[in-house]
Amino acid sequence: MNAKTPTAQEQVTARLRTEIVTGLLPPGVQVRQEALAASYGVSRVPLREALKILEGEGLVQYYPHRGFFVTELNVEDLHEIYRLRGLLEAEAIAQAVPTMHEDDVEAIESLLNAVDAAVLSGDLQQLHQANRAFHFAIFDHAGLPRLSRLLHQLWDATDVYRGLYFQEEDHRDLIAHEHRGILAALRSGDAAAVVEWQAGHRQHSEQAVSRWISGARPES
Repeated sequence: MNAKTPTAQEQVTARLRTEIVTGLLPPGVQVRQEALAASYGVSRVPLREALKILEGEGLVQYYPHRGFFVTELNVEDLHEIYRLRGLLEAEAIAQAVPTMHEDDVEAIESLLNAVDAAVLSGDLQQLHQANRAFHFAIFDHAGLPRLSRLLHQLWDATDVYRGLYFQEEDHRDLIAHEHRGILAALRSGDAAAVVEWQAGHRQHSEQAVSRWISGARPES
């Protein structure tokens, strides 16, 4: 059976999402619909539909009489999101690690290898997807679907900044080191160590994003 051809709206949604999460459209910038529609070679109808979907994902926000803007957080919002992530991720890890077998860890390692491959290729969109797949393979193993849904929502809320974080080579090197630490702790079945590695991993991202929100952003 042939794969279903994506609709114009699906194609526009995927392209716009990529430009946001890779930082091409950075936080706070206005989404200029006429210019984007012309650039994508589509009418404004599928673009408006795409923007509604991305608004639901938290990637863009609509302001009456002004239009759509790429979501921008304040520092207080950011700290709240990361605090909630810390609580929920620790619970997911605590529940997941004791139930993991060797084949589970090997599957997670294969996802980590995909992250490393994306880093080497410089494909930020693939890095974004592979990174999320790696972390959620751990979180989802807890078997707590409501918790996983909440974590996805919290991660969605900072996707626009995660792309900026991935842009810097030093950050990508640090990510690789921290991921290997997480994997080693998983292999040893040490849930507390996984929580500790994940906490440091999250903290470094939060610190960088806090600086950018305060005005010290990297060049896109």
